[in-house]
Amino acid sequence: MIKKSSALQEKQGVSQPETTNKLSAEKIKKNRAKHNSVEEFVTHILEGNIPFLSKAITLVESTNAKHQEKANLILERCLPYANNSVRIGITGVPGVGKSTFIEAFGKHLTSLGKKVAVLAVDPSSSVNKGAILGDKTRMEQLVTDPNAFIRPSASGNSLGGVAQKTRESIILCEAAGFDTILIETVGVGQSETLVHSMVDFFLLLKLSGAGDELQGIKRGIIEMADAIVINKADGGNEKNAKLAKVEFNRALHLYPLKESNWQPKVLTASALNNLGIDKVYAIIQEYLQLTKENNFFTNKRNEQNKFWLLSTIEQELKANFYNNPKIKKALEKEISELEKQKTTPFNAAKRLLNI
Repeated sequence: MIKKSSALQEKQGVSQPETTNKLSAEKIKKNRAKHNSVEEFVTHILEGNIPFLSKAITLVESTNAKHQEKANLILERCLPYANNSVRIGITGVPGVGKSTFIEAFGKHLTSLGKKVAVLAVDPSSSVNKGAILGDKTRMEQLVTDPNAFIRPSASGNSLGGVAQKTRESIILCEAAGFDTILIETVGVGQSETLVHSMVDFFLLLKLSGAGDELQGIKRGIIEMADAIVINKADGGNEKNAKLAKVEFNRALHLYPLKESNWQPKVLTASALNNLGIDKVYAIIQEYLQLTKENNFFTNKRNEQNKFWLLSTIEQELKANFYNNPKIKKALEKEISELEKQKTTPFNAAKRLLNI
């Protein structure tokens, strides 16, 4: 019986050459194995070396104990060269156009000779803890600007979508010569308190015709805003944007005057068409002039430093508590007792705290 060959036969393919040069691969391996000293990091950061700035921020964000120790030394050495920038927080609900606005705003600032660092916080998955970190992709023009630096970070479990180490990253960016720091958050409402506690000016982006007018009147995040920008005021949405501006102005006048003596302003803008961006910057300049003259600018930064001191103490106490081997063992026992209905959460907590 003659065996018929199948019509579906795979022919021997052409072998592909190696895509990676061996010498290049060896060079990459050596560079990865090389550990730069703290002095090297500081020297290059002060020179404005972007690769070293990025690596330093990676060390700051790392949970590795050795990385943290090295990052702290770098931060201490960079601190005398920091605190010379304007820090601007930008928030708004997802879809409001934060990335488009930041790109247009950032390009406007660099055109004026400013050096802009964007610390963009992307939401992390609550399931696998991953994040897309796509801000560089969305800001196609700004990412190629030699006077701009964009650093996306995952929000992790930190409240309000502010990465835990964002404040330290600000210090490094300032030491590298960036005079304007833009912090973009994921925009989840009142929990944006954290970003408010690390910036000089807090900008809230809003949409018109999307029910945002009613949301904006609610207390909370609007009380923290130094300016509200109705974005996407273009096309057929210009009329709605003007109406929203009137509504927000009415709402803002219901609130008492801020401690800074600044009356928050409402503007309309189209980041897509680059309209109104210059007016936003003019408002920020007006705010900075007022708050520096009445010393609110300096006082606010001092209060922020106190806030982060106490916040860091709380974080360290919490971490030390849960990493204590005795606590870990006792916690398992208390949870077991809770499940058996033999104790209450409050009594269990008291016993654990007294260990």
